Amino acid sequence: MSEQYVLDLQEVAETQAAVVGGKGAHLGGLSRIEGIRVPGGFCVTTDAFRRIMAEAPSIDDHLDQLSRVNPDDREAIRTLSARMRRTIEGIAIPGDLAAAITRALARLGEQAAYAVRSSATAEDLPTASFAGQQDTYLNVVGRTAILQHISRCWASLFTERAVTYRRRSGIDHRTVHMAVVVQQMVFPHAAGILFTADPVTGDRKVATVDAGFGLGEALVSGLVNPDVFTVRQGEVVAKTIAAKQCAVQALPAGGTREVAIDSRRQEQPALTDAQAVRLVELGRRIEAHFGRPQDIEWCLVDDGFQIVQSRPITTLFPIPETGDQENHVYLSVGHQQMMTDPMRPLGISVWQLTAMAPMHEAGGRLFVDATRRLASPASRAALLDVVGRGDPLIRDALETVLERDDFVPSLPDAGPGGPPARGASAPIATDPAIVTELIERSRTSIAALEHDIRTRTGPALFDFLLETFEEHKRVLTDPLSMQAIMAGMEATWWLNDTLREWLGEKNAADTLTLSAPDNVTSEMGLALLDVADVIRPHPEVVAFLRGVEDIEYAEDAAFLDELAKLAGGTETRDAIESYLDRYGMRCVGEIDITRPRWRERPTTLVPVILDNVRNFEPGAAERRFEQGRQKARQKEQDVLSRLRALPDGDRKADETKRMIDRVRTFIGYREYPKYGIISRYFVYKRALLAEAERLVQAGVLPEQEDIFYLTFHELHDVVRSHQVDDQLIQQRKDAFRSYHALTPPRVLTSDGEALTGAYRRDDAPAGALIGLPVSAGTIEGRARVILDMAQADLEAGDILVTAFTDPSWSPLFVGIAGLVTEVGGLMTHGAVIAREYGLPAVVGVERATRLIRDGQRIRVHGTDGYVEILP
Repeated sequence: MSEQYVLDLQEVAETQAAVVGGKGAHLGGLSRIEGIRVPGGFCVTTDAFRRIMAEAPSIDDHLDQLSRVNPDDREAIRTLSARMRRTIEGIAIPGDLAAAITRALARLGEQAAYAVRSSATAEDLPTASFAGQQDTYLNVVGRTAILQHISRCWASLFTERAVTYRRRSGIDHRTVHMAVVVQQMVFPHAAGILFTADPVTGDRKVATVDAGFGLGEALVSGLVNPDVFTVRQGEVVAKTIAAKQCAVQALPAGGTREVAIDSRRQEQPALTDAQAVRLVELGRRIEAHFGRPQDIEWCLVDDGFQIVQSRPITTLFPIPETGDQENHVYLSVGHQQMMTDPMRPLGISVWQLTAMAPMHEAGGRLFVDATRRLASPASRAALLDVVGRGDPLIRDALETVLERDDFVPSLPDAGPGGPPARGASAPIATDPAIVTELIERSRTSIAALEHDIRTRTGPALFDFLLETFEEHKRVLTDPLSMQAIMAGMEATWWLNDTLREWLGEKNAADTLTLSAPDNVTSEMGLALLDVADVIRPHPEVVAFLRGVEDIEYAEDAAFLDELAKLAGGTETRDAIESYLDRYGMRCVGEIDITRPRWRERPTTLVPVILDNVRNFEPGAAERRFEQGRQKARQKEQDVLSRLRALPDGDRKADETKRMIDRVRTFIGYREYPKYGIISRYFVYKRALLAEAERLVQAGVLPEQEDIFYLTFHELHDVVRSHQVDDQLIQQRKDAFRSYHALTPPRVLTSDGEALTGAYRRDDAPAGALIGLPVSAGTIEGRARVILDMAQADLEAGDILVTAFTDPSWSPLFVGIAGLVTEVGGLMTHGAVIAREYGLPAVVGVERATRLIRDGQRIRVHGTDGYVEILP
């Protein structure tokens, strides 16, 4: 019985994290790798921890209390966790357990010095390292001291920092158990950390070594700055030698102390270049064994390296899998589509099956491989021009890669060409009938889809959908539609470039496009003002909707049925239903088919409706649209009259008038193809959820939404076979949860380097936050930092600050005075709608939601592209 309490490190397999914790499992794996030296030791298993916990019935009550505490209530967490640690440390270790530990010590040498290290079951995971959350004790000597420190390690599962970390990571305290690693102490000349990938850039070809004298604790605890060696392809390519004024050394009787380093040694390197290269070679062997980049703790003893820990680097953005060894440059799809959150597997696979270009998945996000486009001079120039106009940060990141002559291969110009160069005249007439025809084509296609899908179920549904996806792509790539989009964009570019040259005016098109016709996204925001007009005269309905904000409806649409019981409720319900009939397929992050649509969760709209009721007068939608139209007309007259006063003025005015007509004809249509895609997505989703419900009824799936964690083809197989891999679904759920902690880069290379780009500008005041100017004007007001549209609470004059906005955010735009986002470009949806509504806007402001605090006063310079935080 006692044998299960202790396992020798040599016996431990890396799959045994449930028995020996993450650290113990990794050490077991390390000790099996040829050529890797690991100090000998043993693990006190989680069975021993459970035995101790069973000795203290009060722990259960404490865990109940802990689960109810607010994660932000630090005082309550501190008190409870301290009480739990005292209880655990006060439990006498049962005799048979103490005997098993003593026998293991006798095999290794009872009087030797040991490191006693916590090893929780939720640490050193591929998705969460939990580094430093529990305790480690160095140079522990003697049986009594070792048993005492094992108790302390068990108790350290409930340090304040560990409890808070688990709460914030959504991990139940009861599911985590503590093992303890007892390992022979090594007394190194030098020690430190090796990262087998650059932890800052993500480059997998670069390794960095942090090194200091003595035990590694001096580096880990931040006592000294380390020497840093950067190693690439077997050579040190950069190094920084720090002045290391102290080190941590072991004391003969046990414990450690901080000692001063002789001034003559302080600036000597802790490692030679050859040693750093040899260490990285060992690191590459460890990385190959575990299959991912590692964060490795090492010690140098008598010119030989010993490895005392290895864990995955959890902060690196994954690399798309290609199966080849070629260099690749990937562009983030999320930064183009205004959706940088992770997507679930079904959402990813449906987008891949309906997209115009091949797309690669990594970290729950999608990327397009731009390598071929960058390889030939003509397509490279066209790509850089288009992305540079849309998002200068992407262009800068691409240019950074291109500066490395050897990374992107060079191909002749015979390769595929890029999009039309700017200023190229699209070969269609400036005719509003073209837009009318395109919209009608889209409506007809969606109506046919809704009709034809009704009778399809089972495998036949999936065969039908695969055919439908081809129709979806055909609609997307309709040449006339592409020409109309490009005509609007090119006319915008022409007006901005040419009027700046002729009149010295920046971003003139921003005003000239106000209230452009046929913009389905801006119409969506104005239509919600009309819904507010229906509700405003009925106080009982307004009061009821305020209550809806605070209630979790089991059936989200149930509140619509409740409305009918109130005075004015029937008209309100009809107005909301009518709005949902037109726009209910939309939602935040709508490119992911698995996201809940407004039709599925109409309560999402309630805060926005109430803001509109409070902040606007009746008839606001029509007035807003007409005011925009008048401003655009006045701007047109002003521009044309100023041009006519110039040399060759009539020609310039006539040319500009043609471009103004062209931009107003086509720029609104820019938003329609996305509306068509999302309309089709909702039809697909309802059919797939109906299929999921049949699987639930048949007992194949526990719940409908489990299908979101399968790809389209995997779901097809489940429908055919009526069998599902529950473990796969759980793994996918865990992975999806972990992806939220990752920030996708704008540009990613196959080496793993994540590039965000930089603005090469010096025209903004010191301290200003730089971004891309997308909608002209300057506005000052209160910043409202909002990450979830359902949490919006806006007053007139507020400036919305958020990570990204897709079309679903446009109902908020009618109630704000300005816009700041972290992600976006000149032609992304938020920018287009900001211009439509005349809102000063700056997008692509790195870390805006962290640098600007909710409630601060800020000034948005929409013409020049920067944001000032005001005192």
